[in-house]
Amino acid sequence: MREHLAALQACGAEGISVRRERELAELDGLIIPGGESTTIVKLAHHFDLFEPLRQRIADGLPTFGSCAGMILLADRILDGTDDQDTFGGIDMTVRRNAFGRQIDSFEEPISFEGIDGPPLLAVFIRAPWVEEVGPSAAALARVEQGPAAGRIVGIRQHHLLATSFHPELTGDLRVHEYFVKMVVEEQEAPS
Repeated sequence: MREHLAALQACGAEGISVRRERELAELDGLIIPGGESTTIVKLAHHFDLFEPLRQRIADGLPTFGSCAGMILLADRILDGTDDQDTFGGIDMTVRRNAFGRQIDSFEEPISFEGIDGPPLLAVFIRAPWVEEVGPSAAALARVEQGPAAGRIVGIRQHHLLATSFHPELTGDLRVHEYFVKMVVEEQEAPS
């Protein structure tokens, strides 16, 4: 979370940690960080945040999920636990830990549709990938080399953005800038 907060600050946006439902009302956008998706869900239930988060996301709160956050924004999960729940919102099927175990973590340059400049350095840590994309979602980034070439690792559906990699770990602010722009556009849109 610290890295996402620092990236937002570097982009000129103010970030806060959300631990209580009342803090949700203060948000113009939400980032769901990496970590362990089942643990994040358990904590959200424990602190009575799961349904309020799900509702805010469904109501149009701009939300960005990285790694585990991608899993939590998926409508469908492969290789999850039997009781695994998600906030949902993106019409996609995500495979948990698709790239392998912690020891299989890697970095790779990728191109990201809608982000100018050289390829992004993507950091993959026990990362998911998108197996299937529904008609409402759009793939924005794919692995370009190796045995996973062509796998979708960046996706957007309306107010929701997800990456299977960790842009907060690289110092490259372009994905966070992309998300901040999404939040600003949502605020400026006529209601």
